[in-house]
Amino acid sequence: MSNTLEIIAVPAFNDNYIWLAVHQNRTACIDPGDAAPVLDYLQKRGLTLAQIWITHAHHDHTGGVAALKKAFPACTVYGNRDVTGADKTIGEGGKLEFGGYAIEVWATPGHTDTHLGYLLNFSDGLHVFCGDTLFSGGCGRVFTGTAAQLFASLQRYNGLPEHTLFYPAHEYTAANLRFAAHIEPDNPDIQTALAQANRTPTLPVTLAHERKINPFLRTAKSEVAARTAELSGVELNGEAAVFAALRELKNGF
Repeated sequence: MSNTLEIIAVPAFNDNYIWLAVHQNRTACIDPGDAAPVLDYLQKRGLTLAQIWITHAHHDHTGGVAALKKAFPACTVYGNRDVTGADKTIGEGGKLEFGGYAIEVWATPGHTDTHLGYLLNFSDGLHVFCGDTLFSGGCGRVFTGTAAQLFASLQRYNGLPEHTLFYPAHEYTAANLRFAAHIEPDNPDIQTALAQANRTPTLPVTLAHERKINPFLRTAKSEVAARTAELSGVELNGEAAVFAALRELKNGF
């Protein structure tokens, strides 16, 4: 019996990725905003959908749940308390199992106040399905959460091992890196990443990579803090203030 786990990116809409974790003939699906491309992939490979993991309740992450449940009635849907169609409500500290591997659930509020992350402990390290909290070169907008929550969630992710792989739900990398270059015009790692960002998917990405190019993980850098204060026109005291100002700058970029 093979213990190999395969992680597949299924494109949806203009820039979403629906991630599939495949073990033998069983599949876990993360944030299916649209059922059609998932059903097509499963049918072509003869796979069964066993689980759905929802990071947050926005429609582009949940819109396909009902149709997938109709096609695979035995599938279990996991999500926070505000996810319509969830069979099992989960939150901080929740534990799942798929393919013999453990998945830990983290509360990562900020983009929304009920946002979750799923940390899959695979044989080669952690694989994190982070939804709209962390993007390559950026982070999510603040909707029902707060900038302080989002900063704390990203700082928590930043404490993971540097080889941790992140699987964001959107292909926003090129646009995010243009903003990152605006904040750090002399950062050669950002320029290199930007030159490579036209080859998609740009994901997944390692934490080590993001630490070099993502301004939202670089708020402790003096050059980031100084540039953010300059562009914002206000004095910024502390990393959380730099982060909040950065997020506002990105909103208008």
